[in-house]
Amino acid sequence: MLTSRLPDKVEPYKLAARAEHLEGLVSLDGFVRLAEAVGPQSGDCRVWLDFGVDAQGQREIRGRLEADLQLPCRRCQSPMAQQVESEFHLGMVTSDALAAALPSTHEPVLVENEQLNLLEVIEDELILSLPQVVYHDEADCRVSRDQLSSGVEAEHSVAPAASPFEVLKRLKGKS
Repeated sequence: MLTSRLPDKVEPYKLAARAEHLEGLVSLDGFVRLAEAVGPQSGDCRVWLDFGVDAQGQREIRGRLEADLQLPCRRCQSPMAQQVESEFHLGMVTSDALAAALPSTHEPVLVENEQLNLLEVIEDELILSLPQVVYHDEADCRVSRDQLSSGVEAEHSVAPAASPFEVLKRLKGKS
């Protein structure tokens, strides 16, 4: 079981040269961009990181993360538990030009002044791992399928117009 906290910043080139392994927890309530996307979160994200140098001499980070999030249901907007997991393979670069030269198996991560903001990297990976759409089961959702119709406008649009210009005539008031 992970109990230690990961540092905010690391020196990734030194960690890669020594083939270091880091694992630990990161508090979800510190992720501002994640909160903007899906609402405030509590608890911890579990993270495992392996720093190293691949066969081509590229410094890399192989990582995995897991988090239990409360994501809004797209029907009723109430939060629902969702486990998010991700495995990632990052190549360390110091510029955009070097990022373009990375192999396709690596995603670039920018290292500035020999420092890497580990919390930003983890937040990025967590956001990229979010499911596109989250729904409760129909039986558990506060909004039924019948409540999802658009109301009166939906009833009027059921019968198609005889011609596409018929709609324009009605809009202009020339029936």
